Amino acid sequence: MKRNEFLQTLAYLPITASLLPLNALGKLVENLDASPEMPVLFLGHGSPMNAIEENEFVKGFREIAKTLPKPKAILCISAHWETNGSFVTAMPKPRTIHDFGGFPKELYQQQYPAPGHPLLAKEINGLIAKTSVKLDTQWGLDHGAWTVIKHLYPKADVPVIQFSLDYTKDPLYHYELAQQLMPLRRKGVLIIGSGNIVHNLRLVAWDKLNKIDFAFEWALEAREKMNQYLKIGDHQKLIHYQKQGKAFELAIPTPEHYLPLLYTLGLQHKNEKLQVFNDKAVGGSLTMTSLKIGG
Repeated sequence: MKRNEFLQTLAYLPITASLLPLNALGKLVENLDASPEMPVLFLGHGSPMNAIEENEFVKGFREIAKTLPKPKAILCISAHWETNGSFVTAMPKPRTIHDFGGFPKELYQQQYPAPGHPLLAKEINGLIAKTSVKLDTQWGLDHGAWTVIKHLYPKADVPVIQFSLDYTKDPLYHYELAQQLMPLRRKGVLIIGSGNIVHNLRLVAWDKLNKIDFAFEWALEAREKMNQYLKIGDHQKLIHYQKQGKAFELAIPTPEHYLPLLYTLGLQHKNEKLQVFNDKAVGGSLTMTSLKIGG
């Protein structure tokens, strides 16, 4: 067996600390061949129905996938895994989580059987100095992850792990934590933040869900300002979004769908290319705005 094949095999085994010390695991990953720096994505995931519907947003995901190098693994930060503390999934076969209700039977029958990557999870555990990252073997892939990743890699042939959002921490903390993940970009890992930049379910115009790019004035204002800050690289205003006025307050009533954006921005080099796509509103109070950084 060749060296690369051996290491890939190790990645799918349910390795535990009792089998191999953490520092040894870190050395194995450090010795993996360096890769050209991977892009970073933020994907506006919207409704879980995007997993099975054919629309312009899933077409946008597929189109952006054509511009990406094939990653060795994916690390996803989803709006739908909030925890007290930081966790990373470390199981060899993550389950497909149907964490929603009231949708058609067909959606609950969907499975995304991508493998996990316990070895990479342990590398992240040792990579982050800002906090203690715990290894999780219970979560899996929630709909913030699998409903969009399935359009990027429909064969489920790329290992996927998730990193949780610590709901006890402020936006600056998450932005700075993301910066410690930077070395993974040079190891063939595609890092994806999954949420929605404008996300206010309480104010959704349910009767206009099918009217693409219908948005309330405050949502349009927030999107315009956010896009301007993204264009000029003003991360500070995006980090301190609570200080940006009423439109931002309505656009981000709770932080969980917004914070994955800060993980994406935390991984952007100064003056690194940023591409906006799927930049349309749905239901008046949601935007599907998505980003690609680098590449």
